[in-house]
Amino acid sequence: MKNQPRIGVINISDRASQGIYEDIPGKACLELLKEWLTTEFEVSYAVVPDEQDQIEATLKRFADEEHCSLVVTTGGTGPAPRDITPEATEAVCERMLPGFGELMRAASLKYVPSAILSRQTAGTRGSCLIVNLPGKPKAIRENLEAVFPAIPYCIDLIGGARLETNDAVMKAFRPKGA
Repeated sequence: MKNQPRIGVINISDRASQGIYEDIPGKACLELLKEWLTTEFEVSYAVVPDEQDQIEATLKRFADEEHCSLVVTTGGTGPAPRDITPEATEAVCERMLPGFGELMRAASLKYVPSAILSRQTAGTRGSCLIVNLPGKPKAIRENLEAVFPAIPYCIDLIGGARLETNDAVMKAFRPKGA
């Protein structure tokens, strides 16, 4: 029997990593994935501080050692000095996919003018797609909803595990025959 696909969720937050704040963003992201995917999957989960070396190490471990096909991060995508998630993502990715960030910002602009301050991005490392999301549950939903239709096919293209969605709540795009 083939192993279940693995998805990584990383909440990047100084305060959540110290136990000062509850890890609400990471849990919200995981709930969305469970709602949208019909494919059963295993989860790699971490809460790390806004420290580039720790973010990079966790991204590498999830992609290279735990063989996640998808890793989503929450938090650390704004313009504040400690918001370094995009830099950590770019440092570990082999290819960047700027269309993800462009679409997420465009989707967010429908709700808040400060969306132009967001620096979400996405890229690939081996057969893993890494997607940066904001840190608030409402914004996580709005951003992930915008890009998720392309995620399963992207993972197909890079050789990751096949993910199927519940078409009633999230329809993924795949070309005919894919």
